Amino acid sequence: MSSLRVYPDLTSRVYPEPDHRLMDHFDRLPDSLLLLVFNKIGDVKALGRCCVVSRRFHALVPQVENVVVRVDCVISDDDSSPAASASDKSRAPFSSLFRFVFGGIVKPLQALGQFLGPRRSSSSGSTLAVGNDDDCELEQAGVTHHSPTQVLKNFNEIRFLRIELPSGELGIDDGVLLKWRADFGSTLDNCVILGASSVIQPGPNKPCSLANDAVVAGDGVCPINAVTDDNGSIPDSFYTNGGLKLRVVWTISSLIAASARHYLLQPIISEHKTLDSLVLTDADGQGVLYMNREQLEELRVKPLSASSASKRTLVPALNMRLWYAPQLELPNGVVLKGATLVAIRPSEQSNPKKDVSDLSWVSTAFEEPYGTAAKMLVKRRTYCLEMNSF
Repeated sequence: MSSLRVYPDLTSRVYPEPDHRLMDHFDRLPDSLLLLVFNKIGDVKALGRCCVVSRRFHALVPQVENVVVRVDCVISDDDSSPAASASDKSRAPFSSLFRFVFGGIVKPLQALGQFLGPRRSSSSGSTLAVGNDDDCELEQAGVTHHSPTQVLKNFNEIRFLRIELPSGELGIDDGVLLKWRADFGSTLDNCVILGASSVIQPGPNKPCSLANDAVVAGDGVCPINAVTDDNGSIPDSFYTNGGLKLRVVWTISSLIAASARHYLLQPIISEHKTLDSLVLTDADGQGVLYMNREQLEELRVKPLSASSASKRTLVPALNMRLWYAPQLELPNGVVLKGATLVAIRPSEQSNPKKDVSDLSWVSTAFEEPYGTAAKMLVKRRTYCLEMNSF
């Protein structure tokens, strides 16, 4: 009786089945999909962590187009490097004026520094470089210092950049509202400032009690039931009780903050030619500096004029329009006392980009509910002011 022998399939030895447990499924994703994910992430710290996951990620991160830099704190930097040349100082005001501390997690920042930090030779005297030769120092210090200029150095395709400061520069009292938005090219294009001496949030008993309240806080006393029927004029008490002076302080302070932010953006704008928009804001939502592609190109072609007194862009002579309401009640129930809106344009602006009579740029400067407040204020009586360059 013959026996039946079964021979193994030799092809399984020559071409073994892949073990799916050992397969890296990220390798099956196209680069375009990974870049889409990275652009959704945006945050520069998270991208720093991604770039050390694999060589492929390391090669893709520099191609990210949407980048967000969140600054944890700002410390003064009085110790300028003696080895830095005058040209380096003029091109890197972030390094000479501020150091931005990206704290929290040290190891990923060291990886980010290895990826984004400049390669240093033995003769280099840079104090801002991280990774490589400085790993031991970083571990001892527990925190890494980077300027946004340095962190963004090796990103090659940035189109949309957002930098967020930890807080607004203007110290204001609790309960006071102060917001501004400024558009810059090589100089100030326009600025809108919205302020209120106090903000009353809606509550179950607020609407009934407001009828007998009065508007105080530096703007004079004005019964609310009379304000609702006013003709948009500013009461005399606004001039005598410090209301106008306070608004002037708000305006000048906001312009100084905006021009200082603009000055610090020079190296980033000059190094990243692909930028379509740049936003420099703060976590408090106090101020926003915005530059579109046309304005960014204008700054590259026409250098800014710096103020001789401090490291900021020179503010040109200005025309200002002011709207005021002793009380402004918004549709959501929020009440702004001493609500003030200031719209600012340069006095001499060649080829103006917006018609002077067009106020759409004013009413759309802020997000809700403050956009509605601006739209309500521009319907009131307009007061014109002028300010010299400073």
